[in-house]
Amino acid sequence: MSASSTARRIAATVLAAGAVVSAVALPASASAHDGDRHRQQPRVEISRVQADSPGRDNGSNRSLNAEWVEITNNTRRAVDLDGWTLRNRDGDRYRFDDVRVARHATVRIHTGVGRDTRTDLYQDRRHYVWDNRSDKATLRNDRGRTVDTETWGRHHRR
Repeated sequence: MSASSTARRIAATVLAAGAVVSAVALPASASAHDGDRHRQQPRVEISRVQADSPGRDNGSNRSLNAEWVEITNNTRRAVDLDGWTLRNRDGDRYRFDDVRVARHATVRIHTGVGRDTRTDLYQDRRHYVWDNRSDKATLRNDRGRTVDTETWGRHHRR
């Protein structure tokens, strides 16, 4: 056997081994990307926040109710929020009492005084809860586990 044919056989063996390693590694990396692409959306999430009510913050009930947080149920079933809480960074807390959110529905939690409906809830407060510039909204379930957070402003960390 000549040196050139030995070199060709070694090169062919190295290429074949490389192809086998690539074939084994490729599905693993493809499935990792697949998982990122299909990351499941949270079941219940803070979907929107309006911390700075439009216009002048004059403390009126209308202005207080223009400050709100939306909670969205992304599941196919209604979710019972009884005992869940919504808190700001300072520890002000709203506790959900006898609230069910329909499947694929959103409920808006206003700061001021009002009459609760299926789509709008009221904290019945007479002062603003959410800081216009920087705050953190935390939604916890009835066991105290954090379900979702939303932050804004200079301390923007999720």
